[in-house]
Amino acid sequence: MFDSFSNPSSWPSSGDSESEARYQERWGSLLQRHALEDWAVAAKAFQKKEAGAALLRSLFSSSPYLSDCALSDPHFFTLLVNEGPEAALAASNQQLQQDFDDSRDKATVMRVLRRAKKRVALTIGLADISGSWPLERVTGALSEFAAEATSLALRHLLGEAARREELSFQEGQDPLQACGYFLLGMGKLGAAELNYSSDIDLIALYDPEKAPVTGKRHHQDLFVRLTRDLGQILDERTGDGYVFRVDFRLRPDPAAMPLAITVQAAETYYESLGQNWERAAMIKAALLAGDSDLSNRFLKALRPFVWRRNLDFWAIQDVHSIKRQIHAAKGGGEIAVEGHNIKLGRGGIREIEFFVQTQQLIFGGRHPELRTRSTLEGLERLAGIELIDRRAAEELSRAYRDLRRLEHRLQMIADKQTHSLPTRKEELERLARFLGFDGPEDFRIWVLATLGCVERHYAALFEEEPDLAGPGNLVFTGGEPDPDTMKTLLELGFHDGERVYNLVKGWHHGRYRALRATRTRQILTELMPTLLTAFGATADPDEAIVRFDAFLRGLPAGVQLFSMIYSNPSLLNLIAEIMGSAPALADRLSNRPSLLDAVLGGDFFDPIPEKPELEAELGRLLATARDFQDILDFSRRWTNDRRFQVGVQLLRHSDEITSLTRSLSEIADVTIAAVYPAVEQQIVEAHGRADSKGLAVVALGKLGAREMTPTSDLDLVFLYDCDPNAASDGVRPLAASQYYARLGQRLITALSAMTGEGLLYEIDMRLRPSGNAGPLALSLTGFERYQTSEAWTWEHMALTRARVIAAEP
Repeated sequence: MFDSFSNPSSWPSSGDSESEARYQERWGSLLQRHALEDWAVAAKAFQKKEAGAALLRSLFSSSPYLSDCALSDPHFFTLLVNEGPEAALAASNQQLQQDFDDSRDKATVMRVLRRAKKRVALTIGLADISGSWPLERVTGALSEFAAEATSLALRHLLGEAARREELSFQEGQDPLQACGYFLLGMGKLGAAELNYSSDIDLIALYDPEKAPVTGKRHHQDLFVRLTRDLGQILDERTGDGYVFRVDFRLRPDPAAMPLAITVQAAETYYESLGQNWERAAMIKAALLAGDSDLSNRFLKALRPFVWRRNLDFWAIQDVHSIKRQIHAAKGGGEIAVEGHNIKLGRGGIREIEFFVQTQQLIFGGRHPELRTRSTLEGLERLAGIELIDRRAAEELSRAYRDLRRLEHRLQMIADKQTHSLPTRKEELERLARFLGFDGPEDFRIWVLATLGCVERHYAALFEEEPDLAGPGNLVFTGGEPDPDTMKTLLELGFHDGERVYNLVKGWHHGRYRALRATRTRQILTELMPTLLTAFGATADPDEAIVRFDAFLRGLPAGVQLFSMIYSNPSLLNLIAEIMGSAPALADRLSNRPSLLDAVLGGDFFDPIPEKPELEAELGRLLATARDFQDILDFSRRWTNDRRFQVGVQLLRHSDEITSLTRSLSEIADVTIAAVYPAVEQQIVEAHGRADSKGLAVVALGKLGAREMTPTSDLDLVFLYDCDPNAASDGVRPLAASQYYARLGQRLITALSAMTGEGLLYEIDMRLRPSGNAGPLALSLTGFERYQTSEAWTWEHMALTRARVIAAEP
């Protein structure tokens, strides 16, 4: 046996006896069937040794996945245990290159890569379990195989594209270096820190100027399809398993950007819209496969984005707020064993990684020595320049190694991408034994001590900063929604957490014009816990945040708004209340965000002025109008602003309801009386005057009773006092009945037509004599006759509220 495997104590004690018995039986059958083959003879020899028997017991009782890998390729397994992991890995890689050289079709490539993955997984697994390799070698070997597998898959796809004459390479060129396309490995892959069952996070980029595309297919179509096919080769589950799960969601704005992006588009995005969490992600970015010259130029171009020599106040606040949103409580927190997520939970791996990355973001611009992808190396370098003390670096490094070892054991059991400790007692005990503990109690003490150590250092990272963490995790970065964030959103009152997550993530990506400025997004990040708490407290949180999203979509700029909210926290509560409870007010605010300036004014919640003052105010505004369109727009702006003010006061119960409904009615009175002369003047210019008295506008319903609500329409009747057949005195005369009907219709249009400033009121004319079947304007004589001889009782009841609001005295 290989020396490092020959110590029986290297192998953890038996875990699941039933599993061990099943695999021992299968292993024995294999040896019996192949008894005369060299590998079987060698296998029997190592099995007879105490260390060999311990190895098999440990493997078969602890890891069904690795056991299946061993039994599916017993020749390789025997080589591994006899010659060791380094020799086995070299043999596996040599076999992969040979098999790949003979491969032409995609199915064969997929099969070859999957078989190689099993050999690599088994090799690294045994090297890890036995302690033969340190963490760096384990994660490095996993990452190296990911790079090799991706490169081979890409080489195959480039060859296929060349055979289809979609790409053209010169003789002797290496397609990988001449393709004008490359894949960045992100996260743990970029840092050569893959875990045993990691996704691989990729960003696909290309340069249309360099790619040797023949023109048979557009650049984007070609590289998007190539990227999709590459993901399928690595990710798709077949009878041979899979190579790696592939995730492309760390690319710029994945909801809006294609699967493969031009280098120019990516540079523009990061320079103009890139966020601090994306800077943190780019710390670990490294070429995985493809055009190395193009990749180097791209990463060099992004250095000023990632490594800023000077961070302004808001950038530092943003980094701090990202940390605080991951809910690090000072002085302790919720740390458990059963079910605890050792990656994302309190005291977990993510906290150590973030501990390093936040310091790199803040200080890496001035200290180039901090620009490393490795977490462990980052801790060492932070201590080297005394940004953290040596003890913190040593304790966090030890905790990182321990938690990664625990993570690997969890994932080795069944090749599942899990980071949560078991909740069942017997499963927890088997895991404890797999890690070499005598029983679950020692394991529990070790886990709690490790997590507690990390949590203490992590929570102290920005201990001078105010705690804005809010009620729990609120993390809107990366690919899939953070489970704790989804839980927090549910606790806040939202029902559709995924929808809220996608909306907020879109804001962070700067998809709206108002959010494209870096400072706007930085302030928004800082406000996010408070903002979501405020919306969660409304009557309908999900609808409130959707309306707020529509509000943001229409904003021309956001810095002023969010700075205003930041300085006046009560304003956020009002906005949330409007969005959650008053759709009409929300629409008005979306159309006129400058109304928030008025809200902050000292007189916004004062009683609405009396009618004469309102008339004078609108009169002054309309005096500046250049034409009829201005009159329509100015009157809408004034009226809707005043209605918004009344609506907010109603929402906040700032005054008596009767006073506010009277104010709404008087605002309507003033508006109609101000617009009517301009409408009448248009008719006079075209047709002269029908008589000197003009039209009387009579209000009924809520307007007539001065009891309007914010959503009331206007019940109106139009009357005139002259002979219906009398002609007007203009160059194009009309009979009075026709003249006043046309004037009434023009007034309705002026009040209800939609302009850039919205509409004023919905108009209801159904209370006029004969309803919709009757004339739009009626003579006073005809009206009196109708009321005394034809009207129903309910029409007489309606008249009890009748009030003339515009007429010749």
